[in-house]
Amino acid sequence: MRARDRWLAVAAGLLAACAFVALAAALPGYSHLVHPVALPGAAGMPHALAFNLLVFVLPGLLLAVCAWRLRARLPERAGMAARLGAAMLLLSTLAYAAQGLLPLDIAHPDDGASRWHAVAWTLWWIAFLAGATLLSARLRGLRLAAMAAWLLVLGAGVLLPGLLGAGPSQRLAFAAWFAWMGWLDSRAALSRAAASGPGSPPPARR
Repeated sequence: MRARDRWLAVAAGLLAACAFVALAAALPGYSHLVHPVALPGAAGMPHALAFNLLVFVLPGLLLAVCAWRLRARLPERAGMAARLGAAMLLLSTLAYAAQGLLPLDIAHPDDGASRWHAVAWTLWWIAFLAGATLLSARLRGLRLAAMAAWLLVLGAGVLLPGLLGAGPSQRLAFAAWFAWMGWLDSRAALSRAAASGPGSPPPARR
């Protein structure tokens, strides 16, 4: 993998994190322990357009480029399951970006635009977990990472909000997703997975 591809994933995470912290701080009364991540980008909020663009749309598109190139870097023996997994990761990145194109409507939290935002959120984590599972099914070197993805993204994003609230749980889920995508997009991660794929020769003894 080219070095600039690795920097795309890093840049996506840094852009989303820095923009989120800076623009959320500009919203009076916003609490990271209480409010959902997408609230500063809700319709009618100050700086909503900048928030959605810098926190969701641009980072999602940067990671979409990484996911697109991932499929081309898969070893030939990876098979259809791994390639479908890469396609699901691409869908996850696009669903993440779509959350910025479909902002919340705080006046109608349960219908209209808010419902479409919830659809994009749900598609984001479902596509990601499906992609991680399909990749790890064929590339054994990714199996521990896929288990971690299930525990962190599914647990934090879906199961923990009832215990921790939307604030901490969403932040943990997004952080885990960015970290996993960045790790996967590193040359070392993919080469180790390819080396341990089905049918690969055993490592040479020294």
